[in-house]
Amino acid sequence: MLLRILHKAEETIIALLLVSMTLLVFTETLMRFAFGAGVMWAQELTLHLSAWLVLFGMSYGLRVGAHIGVDFLVKKLPHNAQHIVTGIMLLAALTYCGLFIYGAYVYLDKMVLIGIELDDLPIQKWQAHSILLLGFVFLGVRLLEVLIRVIKGKQTRLMMHDEAEESMQLAAELKENKS
Repeated sequence: MLLRILHKAEETIIALLLVSMTLLVFTETLMRFAFGAGVMWAQELTLHLSAWLVLFGMSYGLRVGAHIGVDFLVKKLPHNAQHIVTGIMLLAALTYCGLFIYGAYVYLDKMVLIGIELDDLPIQKWQAHSILLLGFVFLGVRLLEVLIRVIKGKQTRLMMHDEAEESMQLAAELKENKS
């Protein structure tokens, strides 16, 4: 139940970020080229919205299998070895995630103490940069989900986008359509 709420919140936030960023860039472009005026804070806000989109998107991409992975060698291993290699890889990724979470916490803690705002927006820097912590916490949750499925035997590898396989399918379709 909690994971379902997390999934829905993540999708909603990503959609809102994408819509906000698109509308902001469109409006700013229209104002600059049509009226010769712009808004000082639009570029900074767009930058932060895109950072939030990317860092929320990394965990979402892991959940839906949109990341591109190089698992050619892992696919060639026996089933049990795939479990072991995937488990080791997930533990390494969780370690990296934990280090990044710790670093983000230290950074944000210092930003709270300093109390500075963004250059063009009246927002505390720690608030705008809190996505560093949130994004990696979300990614850690996703990695834990996969690790649990691997341990339970429900999954042997990360489900990633396979560009090579997709290219071969497209080539076969093109060849079939020419015939």
